[in-house]
Amino acid sequence: MARRYDPHRRTRIIDAALSVIAADGIAGLSHRTVAAEADVPLGSTTYHFGSLDELLVAALRRCNENFVRTLRESEALAAGGEAEGAEGAARATGPAGAAGPAGAAGSAGLADELTRLLDQWFAGERGAIELEYELYLAALRRPALRPVAAEWTEEAVELLSRRTDPGTARALVALMDGVCLQVLLAGGTFDAAYTREMLARIVAGGG
Repeated sequence: MARRYDPHRRTRIIDAALSVIAADGIAGLSHRTVAAEADVPLGSTTYHFGSLDELLVAALRRCNENFVRTLRESEALAAGGEAEGAEGAARATGPAGAAGPAGAAGSAGLADELTRLLDQWFAGERGAIELEYELYLAALRRPALRPVAAEWTEEAVELLSRRTDPGTARALVALMDGVCLQVLLAGGTFDAAYTREMLARIVAGGG
């Protein structure tokens, strides 16, 4: 019997892996459980992913894309830096080089936008966020995942560097990461006012 053409099977297997992890954690992940969830033959999962680490890498990369896509699609992050540079360069510093009104407004604007994006993220399904961080933290025990975990940081830093210097961008990403972990691990709620204040301090210090 001819093999049925299924161009989306690999994608469905990744989706199934995410469903299994969301329900039972990484401990519940196996080629067999994923095959059952995806409704594909067991051999299909091993054909596309020779090991569980390969499957986890694909799943983490899929999760990484979620928040990075949010950053990428933010008009304020994409165009804000150019607009501020064109309109506020002459007003950004005073006679002694101190930050002026335009520089302060730019710092506040970046902090506001990042806080809005995080607030929007936490307003979504909590289970999806927990899933992303479970995969992210799995890199502690699975070295194969570490380069993929680093990809998120590097791309986020690159995107934020459109609005600030790379060092400040990296500090902003670290703070956002820490805030997310605290909320998830402590079972609390996202404090937008506190987060905005901390982000604004980092941006102002970097400026």
